[in-house]
Amino acid sequence: MTQTPVSPLAGITLAGDDKVVPFHVAPLDTRGRAVQLGDMLNTILDRHQYPPAVAALLGEAIVLTVLLGTSLKFEGKFIFQTQSNGPVSLLVVDFRFPGYIRAYARHDAEAVAEAVKAGRAAPHELLGQGFVAMTIDQGPHTQRYQGIVELNGISLEEAAMQYFRQSEQIPTVVRLAAAEIMTPAPGGGFQHRWRAGGLLAQFLPVAPGRMRTPDLPGGDLPFGAQEPDFGEPDDAWVEAQALVETISDDELTDPQIGAERLLYRLFHEHGVHVFGGAQVEDKCSCSQEKIVDVIRSLPEPDRAEAMADGEIITTCEFCGTTYRLTETDLA
Repeated sequence: MTQTPVSPLAGITLAGDDKVVPFHVAPLDTRGRAVQLGDMLNTILDRHQYPPAVAALLGEAIVLTVLLGTSLKFEGKFIFQTQSNGPVSLLVVDFRFPGYIRAYARHDAEAVAEAVKAGRAAPHELLGQGFVAMTIDQGPHTQRYQGIVELNGISLEEAAMQYFRQSEQIPTVVRLAAAEIMTPAPGGGFQHRWRAGGLLAQFLPVAPGRMRTPDLPGGDLPFGAQEPDFGEPDDAWVEAQALVETISDDELTDPQIGAERLLYRLFHEHGVHVFGGAQVEDKCSCSQEKIVDVIRSLPEPDRAEAMADGEIITTCEFCGTTYRLTETDLA
């Protein structure tokens, strides 16, 4: 009698695209989040028509921001921003609670094309030298918290891990990937879709001393300072980190795998608990009222200079919405 094998995920409702899946591996004292981005990411990147290398880089930044922002337990914002001297001089990604994302990149098209032609289009090469700032904003009447990491030839994955070592003293491993997928079009030919995925895992044992990362004097390390060596990490964390580092880029972006299947592949020998996914979506926070407030705050000479044929025209860099404001709107 032939038996049909039962999938280990049978009966589980899979989160699918654009939902962050929290997970816990108890034997390894490891917690984290995994995500695959599909339509939401594709909408953002197609809106701006970036060169593929720039789109892939911004895709990684969006995944990282989603993984970090969805840890917020309050109605605030998490802001990821790079400033650097490379062909891509600026990346900005805003996460607003409970799951709204907006993002854009500023780049030199000619410099990007030259970098691609010369084979120097890896993420760290497009960014160059500079810094990445990660800001937590809890809203009015609260103080912002900001961690800064120097960009000196490191990837966004490495920048995120360094951020947690410096600012949170939490052992962390991050994997990010973005890819342009070509699929057959209904009427013939092919159509492209952007996809991205990522996984963040952290070592959070019950006994904090096992982390072997004591508090640093004064919190963050000085900008550009070298990190101290705290010795060998815990064996459980060594194993968890090694498992996460086996993830391929294809596994992070393949729609046939998904977050739950990927987590099962990594941690099935120890048992992994997954929790309900948190939805993320492309949603800008701009509005005519906000634009009016900004323009009203400008000195009168600057407002007059911006006015042409009786109106001020401004376009949101995030969503591309154009606002036309007249003197009546600003009155």
